[in-house]
Amino acid sequence: MEISKIGKSSTGIKIDMGNANLLLIKSDKGFIMCGYLDMETAERLNDAACIVRGVKNFDDMLNAGIAKVTTKAKELGIKEGMSGKDALKIFEGGEGKD
Repeated sequence: MEISKIGKSSTGIKIDMGNANLLLIKSDKGFIMCGYLDMETAERLNDAACIVRGVKNFDDMLNAGIAKVTTKAKELGIKEGMSGKDALKIFEGGEGKD
């Protein structure tokens, strides 16, 4: 397991699952997750979350386009297609790109 500081105030967690990595970047307002984690559960729990796919590390997550967004993340300004880096800026309290 690897734990890293990402962005201004977020934590990245990487767990080698054998065939792929489980990746999560958690900030105060929400999180970016890889395809290993369940979007429907995040929505049901009213979490501000978004998902990126086809990623192997934290840099991939920040450069990938957001594939899915929960309702609460949309309320913060996270949009499908924006980069993980821009989504993280919003989750950390800053502004992302339009």
